This record gives sequence, C-alpha cells and structure tokens, in this order.
Amino acid sequence: MQVTITVNGLPYTREVEPRLLLVHFLRDELNLTGTHWGCDTSNCGVCTVQLDGVPVKSCTVLAVMADGHEVTTVEGLERDGELDAVQKGFMECHGLQCGFCTPGMLLTARWLLDREPHPDEGTIREAISGQLCRCTGYENIVKSIQRAAEL
Repeated sequence: MQVTITVNGLPYTREVEPRLLLVHFLRDELNLTGTHWGCDTSNCGVCTVQLDGVPVKSCTVLAVMADGHEVTTVEGLERDGELDAVQKGFMECHGLQCGFCTPGMLLTARWLLDREPHPDEGTIREAISGQLCRCTGYENIVKSIQRAAEL
C-alpha cells in the first residue's frame, strides 16, 4: 500500500505493508533512528513522536494510519542548526541520563510547552506520566522542562 507521510516538514512516499508500525517506518524506511523502539506494547513511551502535533506512541500507530498526516520526530526539533529550548533545557539540567527515553520526553515536553508555556511541576509530571525513565526519579527531567519554559 502506498503512503505519503510528511515527516519533519518533508513528504515521503513509500510502499509499505499494511501492518507496518509507524516506529518501524521511521527507523527502517527513513533511517530516523532518534525514535527509539522499546517495549512494543505502548507501556514505556520511548517511541513517542508527534502526529499532527499530538504526542503518540508510534508502536501503536500503523504507518497507513499516518498517511496524509504530519509526523515530528526528535530530529525535527532542531531548526537551522539551533537546538529547541527543550533540547537546551535537557542539556543544561542533566535530564538526558542514558538517553533512551529522551526523544519521547523531548517531544512530549515540546507539546506541553506549546500549549502551556509555564506549567507547574504537577502539570509537567502528568504530561510525562505515559513515559518511563529507568535511570532517574524524574527530578532532572522535570527541572529540564522547567528550564525550557524559561528559555
């Protein structure tokens, strides 16, 4: 089946199997390996991308469901050599840890800050509650998102 998906502002047309997951389309068809593949059951959230501006777990979305839609991956956050504020916040406040959950956290943080530029700690924790980080107690991730809001 043929799909055309706009990813990070560029349209891509490919022939795909109807059962191909979006996470595999991004990683295997487009070589955008910033989107990580974790549990394959939607529990961990490391595969989170934005679909039409909304965070989704790309292991639960078929590529054919994204046909005609816009997807943003972590590679799409940086613009013209300038890191996004969420990327800067994670760097400055050590929210990266091992980095496995980071792409999904960054995209969720960008979505949150686009809707609520100055969220409180509870709002941040609720926004990232669908994503697991196995390295921290989330303190530095929350601080990173707060720093991004300042930037």
